[in-house]
Amino acid sequence: MNVPNLLTLLRFALIPVYILVFFSGYVKLAFLVLLVAGLTDILDGYIARSRGMATQIGAMLDPLADKSMMIAAVLSLLISGMIPWQAAGMMFIRELGMISGSAYFHFRGKKTVPANLMGKLTTVLYYIAILLIVFQANYGIAYLWFVIFFSSVTTVIYIFQFKAMNPDDPEKFAIKGKEHI
Repeated sequence: MNVPNLLTLLRFALIPVYILVFFSGYVKLAFLVLLVAGLTDILDGYIARSRGMATQIGAMLDPLADKSMMIAAVLSLLISGMIPWQAAGMMFIRELGMISGSAYFHFRGKKTVPANLMGKLTTVLYYIAILLIVFQANYGIAYLWFVIFFSSVTTVIYIFQFKAMNPDDPEKFAIKGKEHI
């Protein structure tokens, strides 16, 4: 256990805090909790990379903490009627797909794609969308749809990166037991 991993665990602990604050009617304060969680993500990544403290468990827990917090935020915005169900559905599908896909392939010994600039940018854009929605900007929902489109593009990029990191076994397609005359 090191400082970056403790910050990741703190992010998990902030999820119920966010939910409690949000549903107590303090939506803007809940956004502040969400922002603190986002800042711990930046801080833990910086510390892990700059101090050589990156761990395998951290590499797995960090994106899980990010996606869990995002799912909590989306769920709270949906339940409160602040975002349309279609947008929430698309966000859930992406986040749950990324979590389950990463876990599935990790436990089957496949290499998983580490967080990259596009993924980090997507997260920042989602935070901006939530900020606009929480503070009731006129274009908040339109911006959210833009981010959903952008996140779909980044998901396709992740899929191509995954396939490049895990090429098919060429022997899988070979015809066995056949000899040519």
